[in-house]
This record gives sequence, C-alpha cells and structure tokens, in this order.
Amino acid sequence: MKEKDFQVDTKTDFQQFIDRRGTDSIKWARYAGRDVIPLWIADMDFTSPKAVADAICRRAAHGIFGYGRPPESLVNLFVQRMERLYNWKVSPEWIIWLPGLVTGINLACRAVGKEGDMVLTTTPVYPPFLSAPGFSRRRLATVEMHIEDDRWKMDFDRLEQAAAQDTSLFLLCNPHNPTGRMFTAEELQELARICTRHDLVICSDEIHCDLILDPGRKHLPTACLGKEVAKRTITLMAPSKTFNIPGLGCSMAIISDPELRRRFKAAMAGIVPDVNIMGFVAAEAAFKDTSAWLAELLSYLRANHDLVFDKIDRLPEISMQPVEATYLAWIDLRRTGLADPVKFLEKAGVGLSDGKDFGSPGFVRLNFGCHRNLLEKALERMTCALEGRER
Repeated sequence: MKEKDFQVDTKTDFQQFIDRRGTDSIKWARYAGRDVIPLWIADMDFTSPKAVADAICRRAAHGIFGYGRPPESLVNLFVQRMERLYNWKVSPEWIIWLPGLVTGINLACRAVGKEGDMVLTTTPVYPPFLSAPGFSRRRLATVEMHIEDDRWKMDFDRLEQAAAQDTSLFLLCNPHNPTGRMFTAEELQELARICTRHDLVICSDEIHCDLILDPGRKHLPTACLGKEVAKRTITLMAPSKTFNIPGLGCSMAIISDPELRRRFKAAMAGIVPDVNIMGFVAAEAAFKDTSAWLAELLSYLRANHDLVFDKIDRLPEISMQPVEATYLAWIDLRRTGLADPVKFLEKAGVGLSDGKDFGSPGFVRLNFGCHRNLLEKALERMTCALEGRER
C-alpha cells in the first residue's frame, strides 16, 4: 500500500491517511513486508485530538519526567464529567487510577472471592475476560450469547443457573466487545437482579462508553442502576479508546463500596505500577477540550459502519448485526465452512481478529476505525476472495 493509493483530503484528521508503517505500531507491524491491510487490534488509525498532542508537548518542554500522581484538576474534571454525562455523583476517593484497563480486569479477579471460586462471563467476549480468571487461580464459567431480533443478547436463564454455583464475580463488557451491543436498562437490571440474588460482584468494563454509534441511545453505567447495585460494582473506564491514546496507559476503576475498594487496592500492592505522567496529561486534555473532535469522529465512524454493514449484507454465507457502539464489527463466517477464516482472509490481503480468541470460532472481528479508502479497499478484497471461492 502506498499513500497515492488513497484520496487524501486534509480538511480533517479523519479524512487524511496517516501512514503508520515503520512506526512502533503493534497493529501495523504484524504484517510488515506483506500486502495485508491490518484491521484487527482495537487501535484506530486517526491522530488523537490536537489538544492532547499540544498538552503533551507543553509537559515535555518541562524536561523532567519523574514519578507522578493524578492532578487534582484531572480528578475534578473526571468527577464533573460523570455527573454531566450520567448524573452519576462520583466521590474522588472512589477512583483508583490504573496503567491499563486489562490490569483492572485482572485485579477484580484477584480481589473478589477466593482461590477456586468461579468467575462468570458471556461469550463472545474480549479475550482478557477469558484469561484473567485463570491467572488469579479462579475457574471460568461462560454462557453463550444468542441473536434475537437481529441483536446479540444475554441468556438470563442460563446465567441464573451458572450463577447458582460457587461463583463470586461476573465480568460484564458494556458497550460490548466484540458484538457492539449497548445493553438496555432492562437488560442491565435483569443481570443486576441475578448478581444480587447470588451475591456476585460485577466488574463492568465500560471503556467504549463514549463511542455510541446509535444517535438515539445513551450509555448507562451499571453502577447507576441503584445504590445496591453500585455497592457490588467495579466500573472500569479509560479515555484510551475514545481518543485513540491506548499507548499512554491511563485508566480508572470506580468503586463506591469501601471494603470492595480496600480489597481491590490490596490486590494491587507490589505489582501494579503508577500511571505515567504523560497518561495523566493526555487524559486531562482529552476530557477538557475535545467535544468537537469526538462529534466528528462519531460521524466518521457511523459512515464507516454503514459501509461495512452494507457490504457484508450483500455477501452470501456471511452476516453481522448492526453495531450500536464501538468501532468493531463482529462477522459470522461459519456458514462458509472455512476451516480458518482468518488465514483465508489474510491470503486475500486483510488482517482481522480471530473469533476463537473471543470464545467463538468461525467469527472474525473487523476494526473500522480507519481511513475510509483503506476500509473500502479491504472490503473489496474480502468480497473478491469470498465470491471467488464460491465460483
């Protein structure tokens, strides 16, 4: 791929192709030297907001990069953001700053229950949900989601049965990675009732909460369902996906219950490093000065989603459900009979995430957070490969 292959419009960052080859990008390095378009890991190809880059440059000019702590201005900004967006009154002492959201998932598994307990989640799901329990000497139980009314949904009857065992923790991903669901208030309330009946703590990964593609929807934090639910909830958030700053490592756990928060902090002791100072700087700038950038990003992602959905809808034997949030499409290739759909599509020049890593073989995950011309080229390659196979 060469830059001349793309129609470059410099009006906005989203319309300009940024060549990431030869940088330290995990996403692009995977296929270095090969003509494969990388649409796998959840890392957008757009430059971060200018306010973020400017803030980092100002901080770098200071020239000293010692140990840091979350600035009071950042803490206040985040608290105000939660109240403005969700009418959620978060106390500063509830916030635990982390170097990454996956760290939070693993800490939740260590902090809740005891060794040998069951950790429950649904599949498909973000791979660390499946690996974290084992790292913490917990057992994993999964319940498959199903498609109903062209939406992925949780099976509450089976969740109820699974929770009745020696389960102490439920791992929730909402908005959901990889299906793109935004669970409704009614769905979250039913899940919360199950967890309350069986005394489960809920670890709610809400990292994609700002990336709402359905303009008629609004994110609802699990902890906002009521005081009793909030007491048993660990909420994980981060600016990383929204503002494309995952490499700067700044996330937060919000835990209102003092004893649960104490156990979470105890699980951190001696193994979890502090957030780096540039992560704090980027987070504060992102939360403060980027509403126009985010609105433009969402507009671009919605158009990219429609492009993917329309193309997949026209292809026989493969399907996807509409994405309500995130920039990730979950595509079902099981009817093709392909033994390894990821390898098949890599040979066609498109690199996607393998569904088996999410607990669902036969699916692939496509990241459409990229330049539209790049996405069009990838979809054309997929179409040619799949249609050619049928011929």
